[in-house]
Amino acid sequence: MTASSVEQLRKDGNELFKCGDYEGALTAYTQALGLGATPQDQAILHRNRAACHLKLEGYEKAETEATKAIEKDGGDVKALYRRSQALEKLGRLDQAILDLQRCVSLEPKNKVFQEALRNIAGQIQEKVRYMSSTDAKVEQMFQILLDPQEKGTEKKQKASQNLVVLAREDAGAEKIFRSNGVQLLQRLLDTGEPDLMLAALRTLVGICSEHQSRTVATLSVLGTRRVVSMLGVENQAVSLAACHLLQVMFDALKEGVKKGFRGKEGAVIVDPARELKVLISNLLELLTEVGVSGQGRDNALTLLIKVVPRKSPKDPNNSLTLWVIDQGLKKILEVGGSVQDPPGELTVTANSRMSASILLNKLFDDLKCDAERENFHRLCENYIKSWFEGHGLAGKLRAIQTVSCLLQGPCDAGNRALELNGVMESVITLCASEQEEEQLVAVEALIHAAGKAKRASFITANGVSLLKDLYKRSEKDSIRIRALVGLCKLGSAGGTDFSMKQFAEGSTLKLAKQCRKWLCNDQMDVGTRRWAVEGLAYLTFDADVKEEFVEDVAALKALFQLSKSEERSVLFAVASALVNCTNSYDYEEPDPKMVELAKYAKQHVPEQHPKDKPSFVRARVKKLLAAGVVSAMTCMVKTESPVLTSSCRELLSRVFLALVEEVEDRGTVVAQGGGKALLPLALEGTDVGQTKAAQALAKLTITSNPEMTFPGERIYEVVRPLVSLLHLNCSGLQNFEALMALTNLAGISERLRQKILKEKAVPMIEGYMFEEHEMLRRAATECMCNLAMSKEVQDLFEATGNDRLKLLVLYSGEDDELLRQAAAGGLAMLTSMRPSLCSRIPQVTTHWLEILQALLLSPSQELQHRGAVVVLNMVEASREIASTLMESEVLEILSVLAKDKESPVTRAATACLGKAVEYGLIKPSQDGK
Repeated sequence: MTASSVEQLRKDGNELFKCGDYEGALTAYTQALGLGATPQDQAILHRNRAACHLKLEGYEKAETEATKAIEKDGGDVKALYRRSQALEKLGRLDQAILDLQRCVSLEPKNKVFQEALRNIAGQIQEKVRYMSSTDAKVEQMFQILLDPQEKGTEKKQKASQNLVVLAREDAGAEKIFRSNGVQLLQRLLDTGEPDLMLAALRTLVGICSEHQSRTVATLSVLGTRRVVSMLGVENQAVSLAACHLLQVMFDALKEGVKKGFRGKEGAVIVDPARELKVLISNLLELLTEVGVSGQGRDNALTLLIKVVPRKSPKDPNNSLTLWVIDQGLKKILEVGGSVQDPPGELTVTANSRMSASILLNKLFDDLKCDAERENFHRLCENYIKSWFEGHGLAGKLRAIQTVSCLLQGPCDAGNRALELNGVMESVITLCASEQEEEQLVAVEALIHAAGKAKRASFITANGVSLLKDLYKRSEKDSIRIRALVGLCKLGSAGGTDFSMKQFAEGSTLKLAKQCRKWLCNDQMDVGTRRWAVEGLAYLTFDADVKEEFVEDVAALKALFQLSKSEERSVLFAVASALVNCTNSYDYEEPDPKMVELAKYAKQHVPEQHPKDKPSFVRARVKKLLAAGVVSAMTCMVKTESPVLTSSCRELLSRVFLALVEEVEDRGTVVAQGGGKALLPLALEGTDVGQTKAAQALAKLTITSNPEMTFPGERIYEVVRPLVSLLHLNCSGLQNFEALMALTNLAGISERLRQKILKEKAVPMIEGYMFEEHEMLRRAATECMCNLAMSKEVQDLFEATGNDRLKLLVLYSGEDDELLRQAAAGGLAMLTSMRPSLCSRIPQVTTHWLEILQALLLSPSQELQHRGAVVVLNMVEASREIASTLMESEVLEILSVLAKDKESPVTRAATACLGKAVEYGLIKPSQDGK
């Protein structure tokens, strides 16, 4: 009984494998192994599992499975060949050739083995030739770079560029590494010359990229402290290059942690988790070092944001986050609580505090339980208390600044800090200070606190008069603009609810006018003008403000110019204002019955502003496009700053989707680089943001030429976001648009079809072919029709035991003409490519003849032509099928069609009759026709 079960599971696995369901086949083989298979069966099952892993590109697993098969049966030539394929993909050519030599010795006449052996031998020879020629080049380049006589020469510059290019290839990087390269690069770093330091750092990037053991060896030679310290240098280019090197090192070490401490070449090395902590510890130390440049501090924060929190909540291990909180939370708070460029303080940039807020927020979000969050709160509160008590006014300012930092990041922690004894009172008191610096800190804290639920009511009651007083009597624009933002924030507390007005009629328009005035004043510093954008981000909840804003071309251009400046902290405010202007936030029209019920129960019912109706929104979108919104957003997407958070990306995705809603606007979006900007938004960020960006990509792909919209290799990057829209959690409209876009792509080239197949889209597309909604069903069928040009899809239709062909035949007889066209087109394609399918058409349904006759008799030329091609393919495939067709009414229909005026249908019908004559099934008429 067990043997029978094992055999059945193996057969099931083989069928699934033929159909392209490699995951399913893998499961079947695994189940069979668990049923106590014989050693011979085990060898076959392990060999089959290796084949599945090869198809799924899991080459390490494929090698392991093939090895198990070989251990059971040393003469298993298929297992040897599969292991050689896996080893070749893993770059271990010397081992792959040994397996292939064994295959050839076992089957000397096998041409596949002979060809594979020749191919790998050629690869090895090329590698040896390349490596030998590279030896001399590496030595020569270092000689030029380290020669003091060559200082500043063109020769030296060329040598440094060649070294960087060589290191980008793994073979070149290995050669540099083995040629004592790291020590020589250290000497370049020691020169202190920016050009040489850049060349050294960029070469080290190539050496460490995706290579754990070389990374650890590099850190050992250079010293972790030395590498991290290069972030803090004054030269921005060198600091950025050091940041890139550290990012590559982190990626290599993290990959090593996943793989169980093994490098590319399989050598066991130092525990990468320990190396990670050493690197992070040094980054945390750098944050509070005096003498470190502001840019370097920002780069360190950026790295910590990228490498510390978990990438996904599905990963249960957040130990690195907990360790960083225990070891470095105070250091991060110190940066967040610092004032920009005061004497004796840390050097920070305009973006440093925002970066610190983002890091704190990421760390807090990565905590899994109340105990971990309570520890975070306790450490923050203890730090704030330590400054607030016993350090005089300077300490209070630092404490309040730290609270502001928390309010912009983990606001729960910020709210709790506001409730500490004396903090809120000090904020109110300092707002009335005569010193501008003190007022700035206090007013900013008040603004950030105003958006938090617990404090908003208190500030609305007590803070409005204070902010109004500050706005009216302060002589400093820096104070007045912040007070104005506080008023804007409080004035927009009702959001888009037209009935919830906080201030008197017309007040928001006055506030917005003043914000626009400051925004357009290029005599003010960028940091101060940023607050004007903050104000507009709140005020644009009001439709009257939106209408005035989009009419003010100067204000729009000033906004877009500011978004391209070095002041990156403005990005979120710009994106928020654009979301409000385009109404791209989530809004659902309330059910009229529920509204009546709420009114009867005397509950508040939100009202939409009359100027937020679709016609007004469309007009605003047109004005934004004319003002250059797309090019501004494209620049925003390109930024490397941590300020471009997942939430900010989501806002930009929402705006892009609103901009491409109308078909006539899509050309403008494409012309200004919108297609290129959408790709990174669709691949990174929140789930909602990625979905919105993917839908925008789908709309562009449907209505414009994809090869023009996404030139070069970029067109292949579009496939994954489009496939993501096929998941069941997406709306029907998103599913439909994704299918239409994929249909367009599938009709362009075989390489694109292969990309769609690789993204495992076919099973999902097949699922939508069974949908009840006719438009989804039709779109999926059209997509499958284009994919049918690929061999793999043809194999799926030809595989036994499936109803794919039956579905196409039945759909060719449906009432929906467009669905019939798609299905008949797919049939015509498949029967042309795979004649064996022709003989199966009569077997799938008893109505096949009626369906073909209906196609031939259709008033639509398109359907007639498709039907005629299918019939011609069936007639040419088999005399028996031709006989069945000629004995039916098809003969009479073809005879009539053949007499029509010259057309593709006439030619196909004539060819059918000619083939029937050739078979001797019919005779030509007396005139020879």
